[in-house]
Amino acid sequence: MGASSQDIRRRFTPFPGTITIQALPSEGLRILAVGAQGDDAVNAALQEIKRWAQADGLEAETASDLPTAVRKLSSGRWDLVLIGLGERPVEELGWWTDALRAVEGAPPLVAMIEWPSMSLVNEAERRGVRDVLALPIRREDFARICSRLQAAVDETALPLPPPESEAAGRYSLIGQHPTMVEIYKLIARVAKSSATVLIEGESGTGKECVAREIHASSARAARPFVAVNCAAIPENLLESALFGHEKGAFTGAVTRKLGRFEYAEGGTLFLDELADMSLSLQAKILRAVQEREVERVGSSEVIPVDVRLIGATNKDLRAAVEQGRFREDLYYRLAVVSMKLPRLVDRGDDLFLLTACCVHEFGARHGKQIDKVSSQVLELLFNHEWVGNVRELRNVIERAVILANGDTLRSEHLPDEFRGDGAIQPSGFTGTGSLTLADAERRHIALVLSQAAGQIGAAAQTLGIHRNTLARKMKEYGL
Repeated sequence: MGASSQDIRRRFTPFPGTITIQALPSEGLRILAVGAQGDDAVNAALQEIKRWAQADGLEAETASDLPTAVRKLSSGRWDLVLIGLGERPVEELGWWTDALRAVEGAPPLVAMIEWPSMSLVNEAERRGVRDVLALPIRREDFARICSRLQAAVDETALPLPPPESEAAGRYSLIGQHPTMVEIYKLIARVAKSSATVLIEGESGTGKECVAREIHASSARAARPFVAVNCAAIPENLLESALFGHEKGAFTGAVTRKLGRFEYAEGGTLFLDELADMSLSLQAKILRAVQEREVERVGSSEVIPVDVRLIGATNKDLRAAVEQGRFREDLYYRLAVVSMKLPRLVDRGDDLFLLTACCVHEFGARHGKQIDKVSSQVLELLFNHEWVGNVRELRNVIERAVILANGDTLRSEHLPDEFRGDGAIQPSGFTGTGSLTLADAERRHIALVLSQAAGQIGAAAQTLGIHRNTLARKMKEYGL
């Protein structure tokens, strides 16, 4: 049962110490539309905009020239400035962005031009212009801009916890959910041995991350870690990729080539999606693991190898064994130690932590200073199905970071499917698992405390509240 906008507003008031995005007035947006002198297309658009705004219950005023616009701009609060660009668009764009920069609480700027170009759009992006519209303007474009502005009404900016120094990068294991803690314990124990390991889990749950952590925590850490995606290599080439081949072994084999087993000598070989390989190749993998030796394609020479094998699959290998699609002896050889990785939707509050780490990582990569995420974004993220698990989350957050034009990730930066039918709803949101305000506050405080290693002073500073207030909240929520 989806949560109504009223429910969301009632429970998602600002957390202690968070920063509230300035709400737009309840009576509607106030828009200033500025024409370009002597440009009939722009001036015609101004009249259309004024008519549409009045029909939608918005307040819109027009200015036919720059001096009039400046006087109107300084006379009150505006939520949006729409400007028409004339014969010198880049120069006019620069004048407006410089002028608005000097205005306290400057409204977003949208530019309209009859013939937009790539260079103009690039300049607009560089200067922080919200959007560039081609003339004649379409009503759906105007409605989209207004809808995105109105969506800010209920978006409260929550400060992100600082990143953990060790939790940075694509292969970092991040999470504090009990199921992940059990995975950490198992990794620590398994790493001490050279036993084969089978990692099962849906696509995107972090199977390669776990394999890399096992390798990095083992005595083989200084030796190679070699990863092979068995599903990405054609069956007729996979054997050569794993075991290597001799010159002339087959058409196209013009030189000797070492296989992944040899490249991983002394280290770890990670075989991802191994359920997709043929039964004949499974038999050769079994021999390599049991006898610790391989033969290159086209050769009878036996080559000893010292390799730890870690396998991974997103399929049910037990079912595959029962159906005759996977060798039972290889299954038991691989599953000396087995572990099942949880889905992202089953990891609870880890979504907060993963989101924060992704924002910091991609912010640094793309030169963005983002340290807050809106409450509506968190609602949308928590109610998403996450079929692609952590990999999908990383993709979504990187996209949002790239599109963000401020220090806060907002709902407009998420893909359209998160909001439904491509529309931005002011505070609307559908899904299950709605949180009460108390639960949301408890979760956020607990996350910041964990990031601060339980230090009340540091956590209070991150939350922007007095340490006594935090201590009282901790007692109230049993933290």
